[in-house]
Parts: sequence; C-alpha cells; structure tokens
Amino acid sequence: MSKLTLFNTASQRLEEFAPLVPGQVRMYTCGPTVHDYSHVGNFRTVLFQDLLRRVLESQGYQVTQVMNITDVEDRIIRKSAERALSIDEYTAPYIDAYHEDLSTLRVEPAAEYPRATRHIPEMVSLIQQLDAKGHTYVSDGSTYFRIASFPRYGVLSHLNLSGIKAGARVDVDEYSKEDPRDFVLWKARKTGEHFWETALGPGRPGWHIECSAMSMKYLGETLDIHTGGVDLIFPHHEDEIAQSEGATGKTFVRYWLHAQHLQDATGEKMSKRLKNFATVRDLLAEGYTPRAIRYALLTGAHYRSPLAFSEDLLRQAEGAVRRLDEFVVRLNIAEDATGLPPEDVKRQWDDALSNDLNIQEAVGQLFKFVGGLNTRLDSASVSEAERASAYAMLKHANRILDVIDFPARELEDTITRLIAERKSARDANDFARADAIRDQLKAMGIQLYDTKDGVRWKRL
Repeated sequence: MSKLTLFNTASQRLEEFAPLVPGQVRMYTCGPTVHDYSHVGNFRTVLFQDLLRRVLESQGYQVTQVMNITDVEDRIIRKSAERALSIDEYTAPYIDAYHEDLSTLRVEPAAEYPRATRHIPEMVSLIQQLDAKGHTYVSDGSTYFRIASFPRYGVLSHLNLSGIKAGARVDVDEYSKEDPRDFVLWKARKTGEHFWETALGPGRPGWHIECSAMSMKYLGETLDIHTGGVDLIFPHHEDEIAQSEGATGKTFVRYWLHAQHLQDATGEKMSKRLKNFATVRDLLAEGYTPRAIRYALLTGAHYRSPLAFSEDLLRQAEGAVRRLDEFVVRLNIAEDATGLPPEDVKRQWDDALSNDLNIQEAVGQLFKFVGGLNTRLDSASVSEAERASAYAMLKHANRILDVIDFPARELEDTITRLIAERKSARDANDFARADAIRDQLKAMGIQLYDTKDGVRWKRL
C-alpha cells in the first residue's frame, strides 16, 4: 500500500501524512450551524470527512474525531426570539434531525459533538489568555482580536491583506468579508438578545472562538487534521489559527483539508441563501435511497472539485449500488467460504485512496474488476476460490463505501432457489407457477428482470 498523501491547504501541496503521535489521529471537523435543517450541500463535506476517517482507520490509525455544533449565532438568536423559544428549544429539533441524517447516510459517529452553548467558560478562559498576551482590545463592551498582533495572519488563506484598512472589524456572524481585519471574540449584550454573565461582561461568544476553545479542550493544543468546506478557509479558519496560536504559542493544526462546494444544475453553490438546496428528507420523499445519496455525494467528484448535483447523478448512483448488490448475489458464496481480495485489485483500490482520497479512481478499478468477473460468471468459468476472493474484495471496498448490503445467507439461498424453481416452471411451460414465484419474490421485496444474460434482481 502506498503511503497516504493529503493536500494541505496551508502549504498548497500534497504532503505525506504523519500524525504527531504515531498510530493516533486527532481530527476536528466543522459541523452544522443549527438554525435550520442541514441540506445535501452540507453533507457533501460531511461525507468527505467520513471518507477521510475511514481511509485513516483502514490504514491502522486510531482516529479521535470531534465535530462541533454551533448552536448560538445571529440567525439562531433572531429566529428563536421570533418564535418566543429559548435557544435550546429552538435548536433541539434541528440537532436531532442532523444526527438522524448522519445515521441515514451511514456516517461514522464522532467521539464528541460539543455544543457552543455548553462551553462558554472555556471560551472566556481562552479570551483571557489572549488578553494577557496583548492580542485583544475592548470597544463598546465587545472584545476584539487585534490582527496586527499576529504577524502570521494569512498563512492559511494566502490572501494579500496589505490593502485592508488596519483596525477595521466585523461585529456580526454573517460576514460581508469586506473588512475582515480585526474580529470579535466576545460580543457585548444587546437588548433582547440571549446573553451570559461572565468575567468579560454580559454577552455571548463570537463565532470563531467557539471552534478553538472546543477543539483544544477535547483534542489538545495541536491537532493533526482540521477539515471543513472551502468557504470556511477565510475568515473562520484563518481566525482560528490566529486566536489559537496567539494563546498557546504552538502550531494549531498540522494538516488542513477542505472540500469544494456542491453545486446545483446551473453551477451555483447549493445554499439556503439562494434557495437552491434539498435536504436528505426531500430526497428520501422523492424515492431515492439512502445508499444512493451516500454513493452520489461520496463518489461523484474528488473532494477538491465542485460536484454538480442532479437527478442524473442520483440515478447513476442507484444503478451503481444495484449493480454491486446483484454482483454479490451472483457470486453465490458458500456459507463457510473464506478468501482474500485479489492482490492486484486490492492494491489498486488502496493506492488510489492513499493518493489524496481518490475515490473516483478506486471505484473505477472496482467496477472494472466487477465487469470482468461478471462476464466470466455468465459462462460459469469462475471457481469457488475466485468467488470467495471477489466477495472478500467487496467487503474490503465496503469498509470505505458502506453502500453494499450483503444479504443474509438465508435470503440469498431463498432467492437462488426460487429463481431456479421459476426457470424449471417456465421450461415446463407452467407459466402460472412461474408468475406465482415472481409474485412471491416481489412480496419479499425482490424484483426480477429477465435479460439476455439471464435473470437479474434488485431490492424494491
């Protein structure tokens, strides 16, 4: 297996991955802002993170993943006030829905899902550390980070900040990004807004300080990997670096990884602002399966390339998943069969994923293998050992894909037996019996297809 290389946003190049502590990976992933239901554009990033984690685990690393939940910011405060609800009451259904969607898409759960509202003391303590080191100032009751005090500002985004007016600051969470020099750490209380009484005065945290405080609490002062969407590189992740390293004097993150946007059919970024988004629930209601949605978001494009989301993409994903299901059944593995994946196919799969998570190359090699063996299965020239080896390869690939539902041995045997009985009935011109068997399988959730290459089936 090739050594894992990842594209580090900070260095703008592929780097061989090596964690700070051998065998252990501390990974922080930016999670949802729960002012509404998350849309599939959000889950494109989540599934990139899931791919990264599964590849790391497949290479023997022990991964500790933390994903934050932002449950306090301008939109949440505004919307909860409009509905006369507390922040917890307003965000609860969206947090529950997010976890349900994660489960639906088979995303491996993080070790922690810290909520911003539960970590105010940690944020206040971090701001106090920054104040003690001369990185902050107070204006109108709010505490700001002084960018001029941190010479490395811009190391992640590689922006030319020389023309930005010194002292300009942004005092809102919904950034215009026109004057992003100084940023708010603690916002003074405003009439009608939720606030906390702290040593900094009554108020609430700025957006950026939340991730620094929570990531360092659960993962330490230096993280191996920090991920998110490309829209978070500036100012959010840039500000995280400034405030984290300003407080500790240590490298905050060793590898920064960012996923490109999901786009609609016109090429626009999928977003709530443009109202061109769909939720996982919307897609399920339209009849798409969770496995197809996962496959489409996971394999539709390399994580560093935009992905155009469309009905065609989902239909292709449904077809790919069905083809894998049918191949598993065609292998007809004996219950006690054991085998190892074909070495050349496994190497191609592993090497593709080690090359900056190139899942497209990996699945391309997998389907090339499936297609070749399918042709040989039609001519009954595949040995039991080869079948067992192919089955093992699918198991190996599914550690990453997690879209193949390997049928229970009993169900496989039943389907195979009934298809054989139906063939015998048709050969004997007993079409009533053949139709009855087809109906029996349909009642079991199995649809038959008669093709020139024989009978195929899929789950309904």
